[in-house]
Amino acid sequence: MILLASPGQGAQTPGFLQPWLEIPGVADRLAWWSAVTGLDLVRYGTEADAEEIRDTAVAQPLLVAAGIAAYEVLYDGADRGPDAVAGHSVGELAAAAIAGVLSPEAALVLVRERGRAMAEAAAVTETGMTAVLGGDTDEVLASIDKHGLTPANVNGAGQIVAAGTKERLAQFAEEPPAKARLRALSVAGAFHTEHMAPAVGTLRRLAPGVSAAAPRTRLLQNRDGAVVESGADFVDRLVEQVSAPVRWDACMDTMREIGVTAIIELPPAGTLAGLARRELKGVELVALKTPADLDKARDLIKAHTS
Repeated sequence: MILLASPGQGAQTPGFLQPWLEIPGVADRLAWWSAVTGLDLVRYGTEADAEEIRDTAVAQPLLVAAGIAAYEVLYDGADRGPDAVAGHSVGELAAAAIAGVLSPEAALVLVRERGRAMAEAAAVTETGMTAVLGGDTDEVLASIDKHGLTPANVNGAGQIVAAGTKERLAQFAEEPPAKARLRALSVAGAFHTEHMAPAVGTLRRLAPGVSAAAPRTRLLQNRDGAVVESGADFVDRLVEQVSAPVRWDACMDTMREIGVTAIIELPPAGTLAGLARRELKGVELVALKTPADLDKARDLIKAHTS
């Protein structure tokens, strides 16, 4: 069983879209999606520096467009799509488009508004996120709570992301959990925490007008790793997820339970494949970073599509 995984914010790197533009049709799709989002996605994906694409309002549409574009290239001419799909945080919008819950255009309009609203919410208070690597899970969670922070991403494989105000993160860094390493993340705010409540309100007003279809494949959701069967339910979950922790550990538990045997991570790939490598032993992996990885990914699809 093959699953496609779409990464979240922070995975983007300068120029990561450049090699994909050499594939016929990709530049045209990105030009159209640039019109949809009001952003020059080609420039941001090829020429912009790290600081420009760190901007939440830019990073989120860029990541979703990249995921959908790579999926279309990967499955061009295929008789059927993947057996399952999941996205981490904003990657859920790409997953929703791949699963047929949203059209690519609807996904990009929604992520455009999501990115803008989250950027505005992040500007209210100086906040951030810090990855906690290693340590005892219960001790890490207790330490995060002690410092008034939120475990915004529970990623499994010994990785939890703490989020909150810069002041509290600094205090947390001075008193880290035992046997844990801390790494500040290059994101513009405390996503998936109470600080994003204003963005949830914005998306709640938009969600009733979104046309959502039933998923055409298994679609996992970040709140609890559930396989969601209703398109409308998935959109509602997407909205509320903005201020709720991402439980990627639960998603990987579900991958194990439903029998996933291979995972292809869409660009900019690497993060989710790394987590799966440590957590899902025996599952074959391809990090689809550039078109040079397409043959490996297609071979994996042939071998593992159920």
